[in-house]
Amino acid sequence: METAYLCLFAGLAGFVDAIVGGGGLIQLPALFLWLPPAHAAVVPTVLGTNKLSSMCGTGMAVVQYARRIPLSWRALAPAAGSALVFSFLGARAVSLISSQVLRPLVLVLLVAVAVYTGVRKDFGDVPAPQLRAPQARLFGVLVGAGIGFYDGFFGPGTGSFLIFAFIGLFGFDFLTATASAKVINFATNLSAVAYFAATHNILYRYAVPMGLCNILGAVAGARLAILKGNRFVRAFFLAVVTVMIARYGWGVAAK
Repeated sequence: METAYLCLFAGLAGFVDAIVGGGGLIQLPALFLWLPPAHAAVVPTVLGTNKLSSMCGTGMAVVQYARRIPLSWRALAPAAGSALVFSFLGARAVSLISSQVLRPLVLVLLVAVAVYTGVRKDFGDVPAPQLRAPQARLFGVLVGAGIGFYDGFFGPGTGSFLIFAFIGLFGFDFLTATASAKVINFATNLSAVAYFAATHNILYRYAVPMGLCNILGAVAGARLAILKGNRFVRAFFLAVVTVMIARYGWGVAAK
């Protein structure tokens, strides 16, 4: 029965994540709630299982977007490469550093992202390229390294931070930023999964069926985002970030 519940939440997570990120808000709590207590108590195992499931949906979302949205591979390729490396380092750091120290900082950053996006009504409405090719590659490496490490180490909010960075730094519109974020997300998930698999921290019994459901949700989410366009994605982005702020605000206050 727990597998059925986990698959349901994985499908919903894939749907939300394909549009604006934030699938971890749905899937991680579900894993902690529905996994057998002995497994749920081992945080690296929960994270590894979550990453494998998420990677399946993210990979499918990349395919869906790449077929329909022109992507700036000159910026994305170096960003994905550095994210791949630094996500592995972040996953390694999970066992060395307490992730609790990040919670207040993540909350502050999410509030800043929501306020800026809400105030700037034209933010991400139309493409507005701001960087030349060499600058785009350099910033791509820096964004990939910073957010890649964070995603491997902690994770929640990664998609939102990527979308914000691609709009603010690279001048993408919301739809292109979302598609680009999925490329980096796939790289970070792949790296983290490699680490968690090597350390035997993935519950394949749950991760595989969850991954299949995550794929179904991702296909639906990506197609809906492409169909509805920038305004829909922007509104969805603000809604998800608001939920994340409430979730992490509650968590920080509870501590």
